[in-house]
This record gives sequence, C-alpha cells and structure tokens, in this order.
Amino acid sequence: MPITFVGGGNMAGAIIGGLRRAGTASAEMQVIELDTTRGAALRSEFGVPVATAADQRLATAEVIVLAVKPQQLRAACEQIAPLLVRTPSATAPATDARGPPLLLSIAAGIRARDIARWTGVDCVIRAMPNTPALIGRGISGVAALAAVSEAQRQRATTILEAIGAVVWFEDEAMLDPVTAVSGSGPAYVFYFIEALMRAGRELGFNDAQARALAVHTFAGAAQLASTASEPVATLRERVTSKGGTTAAALASLEASHVTDAIVAAVRAANRRARELGDEFGG
Repeated sequence: MPITFVGGGNMAGAIIGGLRRAGTASAEMQVIELDTTRGAALRSEFGVPVATAADQRLATAEVIVLAVKPQQLRAACEQIAPLLVRTPSATAPATDARGPPLLLSIAAGIRARDIARWTGVDCVIRAMPNTPALIGRGISGVAALAAVSEAQRQRATTILEAIGAVVWFEDEAMLDPVTAVSGSGPAYVFYFIEALMRAGRELGFNDAQARALAVHTFAGAAQLASTASEPVATLRERVTSKGGTTAAALASLEASHVTDAIVAAVRAANRRARELGDEFGG
C-alpha cells in the first residue's frame, strides 16, 4: 500500500511512526515536506524518503494523506492535482491501469467535497484525529464520499488505527461535532488538569506533587471509564458518598454551572469548525 504524506508535521510523523511499528516498510511511504529541517528529522527517525515538492512518485501512491494546515490545503491540492490524473501506458495491459488514489485528509474543518473539487479526485476520506495520536492513544472520527470503495475504507482504517481508535460516520457533517468533542477535547482535559494542579498548590503541594496527583488521577479515571461496563455516571456516583468530600465538591461545581459551561464550550468549538470549512473551503 504505497502511501504519500503531503505535509510532514507532528500528526504525519505520528502516523508514520505507528505504521512503522505495525510493520509497514519505510520504502512503502514517502513524505512531501517544504521544511528541510523537518524533512531531515523524518528521514533520520523513520528512514522514509522525503521530497520538498511533489513529483511523479505521487502517481504511484495508493493513498495520499493530506496533512497540511487547513489554510494551506487548497494550494497543496491544486499543486498535486495534475499528478493525480492516471491513464494506462501504451504498453501496459488494461488490467494494470490504476484507479484514482485515495485522498485521506486530516486537516480540520475542510470538507471532503471541496478537496474533491480542488483535486478532481472523488475518492476522498476526511478524518479528525486528536493529539493523543502522538503516543498511539488517539481517536479519529472519519467519513467518506460516496465514490470511496470498501477496500479504500479499510485502507484508511488501517492507517488511522496506527495512532488509536477509529469511529466511522455516514454523514460527514458529524465531523464538525467530532472536532469539537474529541479533536479539541484534549485541551479541555489539560485545562481541568491545570485547575486541579492550581488547587493543589493553593492547598500546600509543590509543583511536582500537584502535577503527579492531578495527572495520575485523570489517567486512572479515564482508564477506568474505558474498561468499565457501567455508565460513567455510575462510576461517578460510586465515588460520591452522601455528605462526603466528593459530594461537597460536586455541589460546588453544579452551583457554578460547570456542566453548562463545558457544553457551551463544545458548542462554540462546533460553530468554529463549521466556520473554518466555510472560510477555507470556499
């Protein structure tokens, strides 16, 4: 499964690393990255070939991962579009003709139909991973245009599972809420960890103690929620003894309307995700 990455940033590096750990040969991958320093780092770490511009090797890729920033994606697509037109050679049998490549975009907010319009390729899958992918513990929401085959869906799943879990959606419009919940979600977690650390310091812990207690509490609770069969609400209730310390803390959170504030924050992120699609996909 020859794979070309257009863009070699952190998320592309995470996917390459995950694929290497899963057994994909470096020779099966290539990266197009303008930043020569970053390209050299990828070449050194993973042994993948790196170029600063698209060339004919792009025409052999079965999957092209679009891993540039949203504001750069249109220009990148228009640059590679001429190389995506595939016709059989005069000497090759018709059975050797390759169909269009799969375009797998991980750029936030940009809609699959805009990518198809810019490239002339209808086989487009849009994915929204999140930053825990950097340690192989991410989750990606994924949706595909109708032209994508089942085999191409499986290829995309294989690639994205190298960095974590995968959730498919039939309606691409759901990827804006995915961006708001899980794409931006790690920042909400870090925000809450920061708040716990501040509370710990104010109660007398030093920085190291506050960080250890807050981070391990979050990591352990998340793992418990991930493995438990009970609803998360049940897990919360088990920690909350009537008249106890946890009950006092949760009553304070409810009085401050923290749940409503979190929901409002996610809705704001969802609105911004739609705006990005309108802004950069027009």
